[in-house]
Amino acid sequence: MKLNERSLAFYATCDAPVDNAGFLYKKGGRHAAYHRRWFVLRGNMLFYFEDPASREPVGVIILEGCTVELVEAAEEFAFAVRFAGARARTYVLAAESQAAMEGWVKALSRASFDYLRLVVRELEQQLAAMRAGGGPPPPPRPRALPSKENGCAVWSTEAPAAPTGTSARARPGPEPPPLPPRRRASVPSGPLDSASFAQLHEWYGQEVRALRSQWLRNRAQP
Repeated sequence: MKLNERSLAFYATCDAPVDNAGFLYKKGGRHAAYHRRWFVLRGNMLFYFEDPASREPVGVIILEGCTVELVEAAEEFAFAVRFAGARARTYVLAAESQAAMEGWVKALSRASFDYLRLVVRELEQQLAAMRAGGGPPPPPRPRALPSKENGCAVWSTEAPAAPTGTSARARPGPEPPPLPPRRRASVPSGPLDSASFAQLHEWYGQEVRALRSQWLRNRAQP
């Protein structure tokens, strides 16, 4: 695979969030000595630097077609990145703690596109199974709030129970409660909006006097 060194260096040191980063001990290819390097995982590329302040990586490991496994080594918390093939190189790395080792093994195992393909395939199978079985029931719709007047509910939105022998479809929805009976003053024909206060006072006063006279007569009767 032909790689552009300038593009790799920019990608390794750009400001984009990394998938994992930290110090690891890397075993040399020709010598058994371990060297402490700063590792940065971005996507399926594992870069390693001399130190965190370095602007160019020393090398890169492309994590495709590899397996990550624990190994017995002189260094504690060691693991290996193995590639298939007779001449393929095995990278032996060691973390500084058990937690760091577990974090790196998990991150490296999930970094390849092969792993992402497996995840996508599993999600597609689950989606197909849900569609074949009708899928989960839709979430219930929230109940409508009652209408308000001056901040208070005018009536409940719950449909009243249908009387015995009647169909529920006869009453399609909730109805407001009936208004209380109200006496209207006997006024001459014509809109009340055009009447003056004195006229309204006289009209309603006549009804009040008539009602009072009727009450007095009923009271006087034995």
